[in-house]
Amino acid sequence: MSEQIAEALLPVFFVMALGFLAGKRGLVDNRNLKSLINFVMMFALPCSLFIAISRTPRAIVLQHGSLIFVLFAAYLIIYGITFALQRGVHGSSADVSGVQASTVSFPNSSSIGLPLLGSVFGPQSAIAVAIAIAVGSMTVSPITLAILESGTPEGQALPLSQRYLRAAWKSVCKPVVIGPLIAVAFALMNVHLPDLAIRSLALIGQATAGSALFLTGLILSAQPFRLDGNVWSGIGWKNLVQPGIVFLLARALNMSPVIGGEAILMAAIPTGFFGIVFGAGYDVKPVVSSSTLIGSSVAGVLTLALWIFLVHGMH
Repeated sequence: MSEQIAEALLPVFFVMALGFLAGKRGLVDNRNLKSLINFVMMFALPCSLFIAISRTPRAIVLQHGSLIFVLFAAYLIIYGITFALQRGVHGSSADVSGVQASTVSFPNSSSIGLPLLGSVFGPQSAIAVAIAIAVGSMTVSPITLAILESGTPEGQALPLSQRYLRAAWKSVCKPVVIGPLIAVAFALMNVHLPDLAIRSLALIGQATAGSALFLTGLILSAQPFRLDGNVWSGIGWKNLVQPGIVFLLARALNMSPVIGGEAILMAAIPTGFFGIVFGAGYDVKPVVSSSTLIGSSVAGVLTLALWIFLVHGMH
């Protein structure tokens, strides 16, 4: 079992460490990352997910319906709790609270999901990664963007519902969401692309895992870090409580060991960087969020090993 955990985690955190060291030593610019983020999120990752999902049998795609509900609930529960704690206990502003809530509730699925779940469950787990990204893009991301928009003169002129709908449309209309949705439709209709098209997409899709993990390391290397009770709380809610919620929901819904395990590991992935990227676009850069991002990623070495061990016991 220890060998399986090492095989799943060591490559992931090794590449992240390379990105972190490259950024810290100035070998790669860790401040101006828009081009690399666009490459991963608009080209490499959508192609990789599209190929994997379009090859997934129709029956397996249909079996993942319960995963949508479980992740939807887990993301929104942790988002709501974190936002309320930031506002009520720590006295943070709404925009800072929104960035922190997004950081804690939305796992780093886009970078860690494919290599981690692929190692544990095989290539067909790409459907779970696509669902996780899509659910976050339709819930956590629009809520955060709507809150951030509230701080701008243009946003204040619009009602909250309209701000959310506008943010949701912008969040969903991206290749990383649209590409997998088209692939799901193809899989459900048993549509198969020509081999030449698959090879063309695969050529760029193969760059996903390494570049996404390296990008995560670069982002981590540029973040300020300060450890306090608020940060520890965020790490606990993300790395332990959120996958715990998914574990309980999977049991209550009697999900299959494979799909339930995929859901648990998706929730157990450390915090993602979308909240920080969104906040930076509005000049909202809370140290608590950057510190939580670093702390959750480091703690993820141990907590992910724990959840992989638990998931293995479900089989």
